Amino acid sequence: MMPGACHAITVDVEDWFQVQAFADVIPRDRWDSLPRRVVANTDRLLDLFAEAGVRGTFFVLGWVAERHPGLVRRIASAGNEVASHGYGHELVHAIGPERFRADIRRAKAVLEECAGAAVLGYRAPTFSIGHERTPWAHAVLAEEGHAYSSSIYPVRHDLYGDPDAPQAPFRPDPSGVVEVPMTVARLAGYHLPCSGGGWFRLFPYPLFRALLGRAARSGPVVFYVHPWEIDPGQPRVSSAPLRSRLRHYTNLARTEARLRRLLRDFAWDRLDRVFAPALATA
Repeated sequence: MMPGACHAITVDVEDWFQVQAFADVIPRDRWDSLPRRVVANTDRLLDLFAEAGVRGTFFVLGWVAERHPGLVRRIASAGNEVASHGYGHELVHAIGPERFRADIRRAKAVLEECAGAAVLGYRAPTFSIGHERTPWAHAVLAEEGHAYSSSIYPVRHDLYGDPDAPQAPFRPDPSGVVEVPMTVARLAGYHLPCSGGGWFRLFPYPLFRALLGRAARSGPVVFYVHPWEIDPGQPRVSSAPLRSRLRHYTNLARTEARLRRLLRDFAWDRLDRVFAPALATA
């Protein structure tokens, strides 16, 4: 294990058919007719965390919690933080303030009923919060009872990103919640994404580990993974664009082994505990 502070490990709990890569080919009204794999995959992650003695933060989609309340209870009973990924996995900048408020309110109520505890954290689907397109979002989150967001990725990307955002916890709106941004490594003037997701599967593991270690020199980092990323047997969506399929399916068979290494190589804990000083003072 690399020396240094404890870092935040997080899980975005959604199923294979709910990802933004397939949004144009799998409409929401089909979700209930598709085979669900999120329970088995999340339980597998819970087992991996337990084997490593790690607790994390699980940003659970309200749609999933409503259909699988027992999964949320297992997440909470294992000592993990239950946080919100919204209800319907809709892009925040696309739905606007009022639908956003309704979405997070519905998700928070479902999650708190399942977990039996307050839900304070939030992560936007596809990191769809930023200072230009959603300047109202952090205030709405505070009004609805959240304490922090971990939704901004300080990179340039075709689907998300706020490259000018701070790389340490900050409060974008004085009346809003604290933002704990995703982690980037600064190298030769560039921000290289090293929080997880597709980049974790794409980069060779030694490179990803080195980038994360570089970022960790400046303070705690945030890592995330999806349950479907450890599921190489999931259905293939042949109607999705090639770019989307490459992003979604690349190296799925290698993710679990890489995650095992990552759990050993760094010290991990729940986001609310790792960033407790920043959440209290930012």
